[in-house]
Amino acid sequence: MYRLTSKLVIYRNIGEDSILFRLADIFQRFATGKYVKEDLITDIYEQIHRLLDISTRYGFDKNLWHNYLAFLLAMSENPFTLVSEKVGANEGTVNEFAKGDFRIFKKLFDFDFSEIEKELGIDCFSVILNYKAVVKKEQIFNKSVSEKVQQLSLDIEKAEDEMQMYEIVTNFYKVYGVGKLGLNKAFRVCHDENSDEILSSITTTGNMTLEDLIGYESQKQKLIENTEAFVEGKRANNVLLFGDAGTGKSTSIKAILNQYYSRGLRMIEVYKHEFKDLSRIISEIKNRNYRFIIYMDDLSFEEFEIEYKYLKAVIEGGLETKPENVLIYATSNRRHLIRETWSDRSDMSQDELHRSDTMQEKLSLVARFGVTIGYYKPSQQEYFNIVTSLAKKYPEIKMSDDELRLEANKWELSHGGISGRTAQQFINHLVGISDTEV
Repeated sequence: MYRLTSKLVIYRNIGEDSILFRLADIFQRFATGKYVKEDLITDIYEQIHRLLDISTRYGFDKNLWHNYLAFLLAMSENPFTLVSEKVGANEGTVNEFAKGDFRIFKKLFDFDFSEIEKELGIDCFSVILNYKAVVKKEQIFNKSVSEKVQQLSLDIEKAEDEMQMYEIVTNFYKVYGVGKLGLNKAFRVCHDENSDEILSSITTTGNMTLEDLIGYESQKQKLIENTEAFVEGKRANNVLLFGDAGTGKSTSIKAILNQYYSRGLRMIEVYKHEFKDLSRIISEIKNRNYRFIIYMDDLSFEEFEIEYKYLKAVIEGGLETKPENVLIYATSNRRHLIRETWSDRSDMSQDELHRSDTMQEKLSLVARFGVTIGYYKPSQQEYFNIVTSLAKKYPEIKMSDDELRLEANKWELSHGGISGRTAQQFINHLVGISDTEV
């Protein structure tokens, strides 16, 4: 194994601390015969433990060794993989090095562990080659990455040589992308002292669709039109969704991510206190082959908060222009984002000579969102329509429409008033009662 990994060129950046390179060092010691048996077994078990940890995190099953090698290929960001992400298989001298690496990976896929197991009296490699994962009631792994990597693993198993493997892997890069940004839908800001990375993956994003949001057809259509243009590489605008609480603003944006993820859309969730990181985030994503929406939920500012100035500079006004593959989608209960006071509307103020200039500065933030979409509280009838439409999705709810309307009316009177969120909470309540009764 050591002789194989030492010849890698394109994928050498996998890292000396990786399981692959650690196992290669172990097999080198085994080949020389200069080892203490107990120590070697301990070192092997340490790497098996790490492999099991990755497999649990990503829900790998069956041949964990193959899954791990496919995972390395899928996550390795280097000049070759980043170019393949954009154009797939391509002509160039670097391909000769890539095919050489794939020849090595194919041999690693077919590596025979029986000799070391027999000599050391262990069977851990046989176990990971025929692994049966524990079926979990709740998803605790990154399903998006898991499914793609396991399929890549199966495809490589069927490859006869490095040429077929080259086609399989480069096609994977073109379809799904490479690395964390390629294989995941959504990300959040992280500050890890042990890493230079600014983004971490959000492993579960929900499977809501725009059809799940009852009503608001014109609002959804505006959002679709803007996002459609964006993913097609056409001109598109930053979007502000404003209006009453619980009307589906956040749900709409999350549904948009699910609808356009397969076409290269990714989303980064950024909170107000993280605006200082916006320039660093944009720097990391601006040259990638994806379209990124920076998502700001429940955006608003008090009088004394100045973070909105950083946002204005990033959207429009800084020396470095915002990349074409980045848009900002924000939701807010406030139409103008920043709380206004009566003194803002008059130049007569004790602490500022021209107070109306301050007001204009605040309002200019909203002007930087080219599309503003209003989500308003539904009428009583619209609320009932939402309730009855949601109820149809749950066969366990046996109530008639009239009964639903009556109970929904009682519910909203004591649970925050009319809204789509209230309707969903009412349906959740009914489903919960049904489950308890069963």
